[in-house]
Amino acid sequence: MMSIALKLPDDLVEMAKPHAAAEYRSVPKQIEYWARLGKLVDENPSLPLQFIKDTFLAAQEAKTGMLTPYQFGE
Repeated sequence: MMSIALKLPDDLVEMAKPHAAAEYRSVPKQIEYWARLGKLVDENPSLPLQFIKDTFLAAQEAKTGMLTPYQFGE
């Protein structure tokens, strides 16, 4: 992964702090999450936000191997 130093507005960093703490993320990871989520919302304007968030979470769980096979007929 390539890292680039960015200068972000102080108010954005301050806004991210409580959200980062609540989600057990670092401030940079919280801002990254917001950026990725914003990109997904921008690319999918007709989908509800919660659906996009749930899909994003499911994709991240799949990347880490947190999959449970679905059992049909149970």
